[in-house]
Amino acid sequence: MKPHHWPYTTIATFVLGAFSLIVGIIALAGIGGDLHPLMADEGTGIAMLVTAIALFLTGGFPLVLRRLAEQEGA
Repeated sequence: MKPHHWPYTTIATFVLGAFSLIVGIIALAGIGGDLHPLMADEGTGIAMLVTAIALFLTGGFPLVLRRLAEQEGA
């Protein structure tokens, strides 16, 4: 087991979280209404920010479990 290798699920959920965060900021800034009518609503931006936070927290679980497994094996 490589000690400095992040799990692929952590990387994937962090990337999705970053994408959701960017979309949420765009929707809250008011720029999203030009891209798509659903992004004109302020609730969409808040929902995307909450989704980004949830994805970041979900991505942290495999990382923490891997670190705990490395500590236990050492």
